[in-house]
Formats: sequence, C-alpha cells, structure tokens
Amino acid sequence: MFDPTAFENMKVVLDGGFYDRDLSGEIRIIDRNDVLNSAKMSRSYEVAFKENVEGHEDITCTFTMEAGLKNLAAELLPEVQSEKQAGCKVYIKFTIKQKNDLKLFQETREILRDIWGRERNIIQIAKFNPEEMDKQIEAESVVNFNRLIYEEQIDDLSDMIAYMIASLQALRNIRFS
Repeated sequence: MFDPTAFENMKVVLDGGFYDRDLSGEIRIIDRNDVLNSAKMSRSYEVAFKENVEGHEDITCTFTMEAGLKNLAAELLPEVQSEKQAGCKVYIKFTIKQKNDLKLFQETREILRDIWGRERNIIQIAKFNPEEMDKQIEAESVVNFNRLIYEEQIDDLSDMIAYMIASLQALRNIRFS
C-alpha cells in the first residue's frame, strides 16, 4: 500500500462533498472523470453537475483539479526543498447555452466576480457554429485561481462547493435566451 498524495486526499474529500449534495437532491452530477496520464505523470479530476431545478438544464458547473509531475515530485521528494509546488491547480467552469450578446457575458463576469472575488481571473470563451450565428452559442466562464491549492486548504475546497452552487443559482436569474 502506498501513502496517498495530497491530490488523492483532496479528491476524496471533494468527491464526498459532491456526492452528498447529489444524494440530497441539491445538485445532479452529470459527468465525472478521474484521469491518470502515465505519459506525463499527471492527474486530473473533474466533476460536472447542474442545479437540480427544472428549466435550468442549460447551465452546468465543472470543477477541475490537476496535478502534474512537478507537483508530485515536490511532495514525494522533500529533500528537493520545493514544498511550495506540492499542490494542485483548480478551475471552476460554468457552461451556459445562450444568445450571442456581449451584455450577457458582462453580467456573467460580474456575478462570478461578486461571488468568487475581484482578484480572480475570469476567462470567457464563446463556442458557436459560424453557419448558425443567429442561434444559441455555448459560453464558458472559467474561474482561475492563479495559484496552487494545498492540502492544508482542504476545508476551503469543501466550502467551494457551496460557492459553485451559489454561482449556479445567481446565474439562473440572468435571461440567457
């Protein structure tokens, strides 16, 4: 048996938090990926869910946590003195089917900044079929923390689930269609 890494410990806590809320009916998990890339020695954990409210199936939240070889080596080889690399990158993505309207992107950004903090970088991406510009697009808004998250912050990660749900609730008040 091996000693679990910080990535594994954080993943287990988050998995429990997501599935507890799924079982209670607060959210509905629609996808989960736990990927080990043996070529790059990296890990990725991803959970996608929706609020369990009828009529709001067009808004999805995806939590992603990643750790690469540098992060694993920093944790397993403390003699290298790079403990500050022994963490994970975290991204929170909100995917919304909406009309192509700049005001909707601005409203989404403001809501996410109000909830996640002004210092967070919000990256917005629009995906659309160029032959159907007048139809709905898929808008992604990614909350980027611009730093590593460490095992000592595991309670903060659990609290993030409530922020993700609050974000979904706030975003559902925007008229996207």
